[in-house]
Amino acid sequence: MPLKDVARHITREAVLNGLVLTDRCMRDAGIARPRIAVAGLNPHAGDGGNFGREEIDIIEPAVTAAKAQGIACEGPFPSDTVFLRARRGDFDAVQTMYHDQGQIAMKLMGFERGITLIDGYAFPVCTPAHGTAYDIAGKGVANLGATRNALLIAARMAKRRDVDDVERARRLRSMLTKVAAE
Repeated sequence: MPLKDVARHITREAVLNGLVLTDRCMRDAGIARPRIAVAGLNPHAGDGGNFGREEIDIIEPAVTAAKAQGIACEGPFPSDTVFLRARRGDFDAVQTMYHDQGQIAMKLMGFERGITLIDGYAFPVCTPAHGTAYDIAGKGVANLGATRNALLIAARMAKRRDVDDVERARRLRSMLTKVAAE
């Protein structure tokens, strides 16, 4: 959605649902008790209401509700510094309020290895953080690191979930074995 529409779509329920999904996704990826940071929407996370009230009225109450459900989360934090703390090891994941708020930071921290995890489906969805790279397709110049990481995480997540489709699980293991051998 356009950036101009983001604020009206941020609700306590949406932030809380995002935290529940992030916690589940990270657990499926192999982190037993993920520590999740939540980015604020506004500059300086609203600066105590000086730059907007979304942090006070919406995001902070959602974080409190998630904590009450046993989710290890903190925030909201200013988005210009929260990724430094995550890179330092303070957090395992950062939940952002809109796409580029997270993607810009992730691409700067690891364009060739970063992945995006999307949860809420019956199956894991993991993509290279850099996207499809259609602009360099077939040129023999692509770095496969992020694609490989996405496949490995998807396989790990699928293994941890109940997979009813035995054939699909077998194909996924076969792909994982091929990638791991490269």
